[in-house]
Amino acid sequence: MRGAGRRPAGPARGAGRRADRSAADAARAGMNELDRPVWASLQHQPHWGTGDEKARRFKADINRFAATPDESAASLAALAALVQPGDDAVFLAQVPPIVVPPGLIAVKEALGVQMVATQPLTADGDLQVLGDADAAEMLALATLTEPGPFLPRTHTMGRFIGIRIDGRLAAMAGERMRFAGHVEVSGVCTHPDFRGRGLARRLSAAVTADIQRRGEQAFLHAWTSNTAAIALYESLGFVTRATVNIAVLKRQPA
Repeated sequence: MRGAGRRPAGPARGAGRRADRSAADAARAGMNELDRPVWASLQHQPHWGTGDEKARRFKADINRFAATPDESAASLAALAALVQPGDDAVFLAQVPPIVVPPGLIAVKEALGVQMVATQPLTADGDLQVLGDADAAEMLALATLTEPGPFLPRTHTMGRFIGIRIDGRLAAMAGERMRFAGHVEVSGVCTHPDFRGRGLARRLSAAVTADIQRRGEQAFLHAWTSNTAAIALYESLGFVTRATVNIAVLKRQPA
């Protein structure tokens, strides 16, 4: 959503009209931030990351995403400086085309979809809030199922919930990036032993419902190749907003 929105019809004037414009401006700003969700998240909660106004990345035990506000030479140089020899590769995810900075190489490039919730959802009550005591199990489940980058402290980025079966963490989902009234649904995964029971659907709906209860917009990302996940999210009322460019970058060998 870009450009000036249409002025609402009707007799509204003065404070009412200014309020309408302010709401529209806020909505446009949020949607523009969705084009660079990693950057927006790191700007909104800078304590999670390192860097400056030209490039930022999450701390190494929080997440592996990095971002720039644009593709200027200064921003690309700053991004390259954040990835040192021996560092783990960083993930970039944004709607604009990705430019690989000099000094870095792309070890993977792919496409994803960015989806936003359009229908109110509800949650059942038979779910467990996960925290530090569950961190080891959460990391093990994410490592096994690979829902996306998940590190020892990723669970601290937002509220995570799970379902236990016979004492085992069978499935989980939670919140990751957040900014300007938007919160990402992320980390949705189910242990192979418990698939086919609708656990991912229940958890995705519950996380989304909690975001909506706070008056925020839920969004999420999925690989374009993950048609099963996309179909699940569509059944919950998510619609595709944009195609997202994704790249995994590391320092170029000397």
